[in-house]
Amino acid sequence: MDPADPPDRRTAADDPKPGAEPAGGADRGLGQGATAFLGLGLSIGLCLAILVGGGVAVDAWLHWSPFGLLVGLALGVVMAVLMVVATVRKYL
Repeated sequence: MDPADPPDRRTAADDPKPGAEPAGGADRGLGQGATAFLGLGLSIGLCLAILVGGGVAVDAWLHWSPFGLLVGLALGVVMAVLMVVATVRKYL
C-alpha cells in the first residue's frame, strides 16, 4: 500500500489478520511484567498455603501445636520474600 493513498482506498488485505501478533512483537495485553507479577502473587499464595497447611498437619500428627504452624508460617514468609526479591531484580 502506498502511503500517499487516501484512507478510503484501503482494502481488506491491508488490515492485520485477527489474532496476528502486533508489529514489533509487542504484547498489547497486560505485558510481560504484569504477567510475571500476577504469577508471583499466585506463587506467594500457594507457597504460604502449602507451608502453613504442612505446619498444621505436623501439629495434628505430632501434637506440637502451635509450633508446626509457626514454623510453617515462618518458612512460607521467607520463601515468599525470596520469590519477590528474585522477581523484582529481573525488572530493575
